[in-house]
Amino acid sequence: MDAEPAQVQLRKLNVTMFFPVLLVGGAVVVVVNATTWWQAVVLSMGVLAAAVAFLRWAAGDVLRVALPCIVVAAAVWPFSVLVADGASGFFGILCVGSFVVPQLPRFRRVAVVALPLYVAAVGATRLLMPYEDMSEVLFKFIFVPTAITAVVLGLMFPNKGFYDVVAELEESRERDAELAVIRERVRFASDLHDIQGHTLHVVKLKTALAQKLVDIDSEQAKQELREIHALVSDTITQTKELAYAQRRLNLSAELENARNLFEAAGIHVRINREADVDPGAGQLLGQVLRETTTNILRHAQATRVRITLSQRSITVVNDGAQEGPLPELRGLAALEQRVVADGGELKVEQENGRFVTAATLPHRVPEAQGEKR
Repeated sequence: MDAEPAQVQLRKLNVTMFFPVLLVGGAVVVVVNATTWWQAVVLSMGVLAAAVAFLRWAAGDVLRVALPCIVVAAAVWPFSVLVADGASGFFGILCVGSFVVPQLPRFRRVAVVALPLYVAAVGATRLLMPYEDMSEVLFKFIFVPTAITAVVLGLMFPNKGFYDVVAELEESRERDAELAVIRERVRFASDLHDIQGHTLHVVKLKTALAQKLVDIDSEQAKQELREIHALVSDTITQTKELAYAQRRLNLSAELENARNLFEAAGIHVRINREADVDPGAGQLLGQVLRETTTNILRHAQATRVRITLSQRSITVVNDGAQEGPLPELRGLAALEQRVVADGGELKVEQENGRFVTAATLPHRVPEAQGEKR
């Protein structure tokens, strides 16, 4: 039930939605500004640099290609101004700079000022060419490119802040989930200590008593040893039951524990009781709930969980499941054998980002009624 982090999903969504727009915009820039094939080639280099920077930005490592992309895009803009006579050739440096500058670890403020100034300074070189209308140059080559660059660059900073918040939320969620799993392990260790700690203490006392009685009352000493053997055997059985989630559980306690674990992990949980659970089914349904809770905390990126209880069934639905084949869940597989052996059914389904675990036990006919029939 592993799911991709929200940050990765958002970046993939950006590629799907905006990369085609970037390519179309770059194609328009080349077509509008290039009058020869070699001008088209040079202007296309700026579009290519913008495309590479966008893809690496979407992957989260734009700084790895920042320098070559900036150099190429920065060289295309003066070529567009002085050679191709194109006022929209700043497209490449606009895109690359907007992707790179907000990600800079140092000198970010300097870069924020330097990028629009560079665009304006290159556009101003158009004034060096003879027979140019100054007002047209100021508007087409300086004011418009600089304003667009400043606006787009400014918008990319809230975008980065949004991704930072998402990353922090994911880290917090992972910590909460790890804490919830640690709490479950602590509870398991506590149960194990309750089982074995008590037994070892009793065995110690009975062994000391048997040592004293061996020369005084051998029959009583043998009885103490038999009780020690029975106690150790029972403890081994209880330990195995605990390890394989077969120890008798209290469904109400498991529901409360599941609620606390989910809330600690930042997961909204809703519990619906359609009917009072049959006491005979509570233990097995509690085991299903415990195992499902552990799976959700360990393997899913859930935000919501719904638990529905009826007289002899339980259904747990969570979101945050990854599309694809069902994962291998050994704990539920072992429980499925017990549910089937009891005449019931355990279903595990995954669809549209939801994971459903449902266990249903058959209704028991009282022996007295069976005899009357």
